[in-house]
Amino acid sequence: MKPYVQVEDRHAFDAIVDARSPAEFEIDHIPGAINCPVLDNEERRIVGTLYKQAGAFEARRLGGAMVAANLARHLRGAFAEHPQGWRPLIYCWRGGLRSGAMTTWMRMVGWDAQQLAGGYKSWRRHVIATLESRSPQLPLVVICGATGSGKTRVLHALAAHGEQVLDIEGLARHKGSLLGALPGIAQPSQTGLETALADVIDHIDPSRPLFVEGESARIGQLNLPVPLVARMRDSLCVEIEVPMPARLAFLLRDYAYLGDRPEWLADQLGRLKELHGKTTIDAWQAMARTRDLPALFAELAGRHYDPSYARSQRKHFHRWEDRMIVPANCLSTESIDALAVEIAGQVKARSPG
Repeated sequence: MKPYVQVEDRHAFDAIVDARSPAEFEIDHIPGAINCPVLDNEERRIVGTLYKQAGAFEARRLGGAMVAANLARHLRGAFAEHPQGWRPLIYCWRGGLRSGAMTTWMRMVGWDAQQLAGGYKSWRRHVIATLESRSPQLPLVVICGATGSGKTRVLHALAAHGEQVLDIEGLARHKGSLLGALPGIAQPSQTGLETALADVIDHIDPSRPLFVEGESARIGQLNLPVPLVARMRDSLCVEIEVPMPARLAFLLRDYAYLGDRPEWLADQLGRLKELHGKTTIDAWQAMARTRDLPALFAELAGRHYDPSYARSQRKHFHRWEDRMIVPANCLSTESIDALAVEIAGQVKARSPG
């Protein structure tokens, strides 16, 4: 059997083991991989410093002892209960020393362990290639609507009804607007987001619609892949039309936690000073600090988000004039579920065949 395995064959294994440090794993990793480092964060730093100061031999002598100790720990712990027929796929950064050491020991034990050719770097090339080659063919249907139209909730309802969904905001851990940061939840790395997107795209059935929320090219601190953004811009749009009172009621439910973050909210609003002027921003910041979210959200929707929405949709979505418009008078849980059913039905009725 080949000692090295290609990325495309990773699903044939019982487990994917990432032998890199926890810090490397946290930045990005192959979906479903477990992290069993042969060097932890501090050990990797020590070995790297020794390599620069004393050379490869001294670094490998010290690193070898650390690797042996960690492998012994994993054999007594994470790997202890696996049967003889267990088949793990091992990778590190480039498919070199760290994964090689783990693979050697596992094969000595009797497991059919194999290395991923090229390590994480080959996985990264696969992600980039997937995004570039598959994005232009994605059967996207873009859910649009003014702020507070319940687009994300509709997307979740579509998924609950078995429709294909690409939840970009969920993968990016951000709601996509100036106030979209989720309290206590950090965004993934740029490479982590791209891995998550590629993993979803890898499993898409191209014969069925893929629903996605209309997003800008940047979400929080992260950039969406250019080929995916280009495909969104050329895809069919569905616009949810909701009257302002229902939108404000929804926003007050969906962003209620901002009432507990008045100073953060005021600070974020300060970034709009060049657009709206000091007097307006001072008034909005005062509303934030007094937790007057109903008045603040009405101001933001009417004077900031809605005018921007009207301009940006026509500019960015090339099929905007051909969009499907679906009205909704209420955004209760039941209404959102019904809205999802209606959207899915209209899209399928419009699709050829």
